[in-house]
Amino acid sequence: MGFLTIGTFAKASRLSPKALRLYDELGLLTPARVDPVTGYRLYAPEQVDQARLVAWLRRLGMPLARIQHICTLEAGPAAQEVRAFWAQAEADTATRRDLATFLIDHLTWKDPVMSPTAKPLGIRYAALSDTGLVRESNQDTAYAGPRLLAVADGCGSQGAPASAAAVDALKHLETDSIPAGSLLNVLEDAIEQAGRAVRGVAGTGSSSEQAGTTLTAMLWTGSQLALVHIGDSRVYLLRDGELFQITHDHTMVQSMVDEGRLSPEEAASHPQRSLLIRALGQGADGTPDMRLHDVQRGDRYLLCSDGLSTVVPAEEIHRVISGTGAPEQTVRELIALANGSGGPDNVSCVVADVRELQQ
Repeated sequence: MGFLTIGTFAKASRLSPKALRLYDELGLLTPARVDPVTGYRLYAPEQVDQARLVAWLRRLGMPLARIQHICTLEAGPAAQEVRAFWAQAEADTATRRDLATFLIDHLTWKDPVMSPTAKPLGIRYAALSDTGLVRESNQDTAYAGPRLLAVADGCGSQGAPASAAAVDALKHLETDSIPAGSLLNVLEDAIEQAGRAVRGVAGTGSSSEQAGTTLTAMLWTGSQLALVHIGDSRVYLLRDGELFQITHDHTMVQSMVDEGRLSPEEAASHPQRSLLIRALGQGADGTPDMRLHDVQRGDRYLLCSDGLSTVVPAEEIHRVISGTGAPEQTVRELIALANGSGGPDNVSCVVADVRELQQ
């Protein structure tokens, strides 16, 4: 069979002649022959399958540079790359979905009509941080107040002042009044302030790479908790006896689990399980996950650094926070659990109970 003209090849591959000319210029789909007199591009019939693959990948929204890489792979590795790309696309969509939900909830939410017998809700809270049994210093910061709950896990030689600076940058939310309709902007501004504070700490050291931190915080609005989350500290919710992890770890291994490259069991022992893909610090991606949580009386929230979640099984965490102990007792028990498991890292816990306020 002879060569195909660009028009015929375009119909067979479902790519436009304009796209084919562009892909030729980029070296993605080079014609089998170019007529030396007319300059017409001519394609071999066996190029149709590759061209159709390019067309499908473009329909997925894949960048041309990544398509070019996939076209050099065998079928198995190529399929793995497509799976990884789509997993990331779904993760990005989930992040945008969370933000859209936040905006919708925030713009449409109204104070519930209180019945004569209903009581306002508040939180009872406690925070505790411990160096652990292996580390020489504590780079974690834990904070709990009437409105703000926060955990930050510092990294680098100046991790301790970095985590403290990030949390300190949020403490004004305890006392500042937040105008109706401004919650999202207030939280965004607070995260920017925290990022600047951490970069300021980094700038005081011998290297701007020496300070960074995770930051996971919840702001009590009186009937909801607004969450901001960057890194691999976690928030768990205990509701009606069930434990839910309501944050997603921003780590390299978690992204590999999301992409299907690792199993959760493999991720738990992976040598790079602590490598962050989001954090506050110089040159880091500090984009937060943000969402609103409607609370219920009896809810219990746990914010913790990875010094707890990576060494204590979820069922043990569930057992302790399901107990009847007050938040002060619960945070002590959780830290004792982490240290009882070897205490290889700093560990910080914040526990907050949603309860009716006594009038």
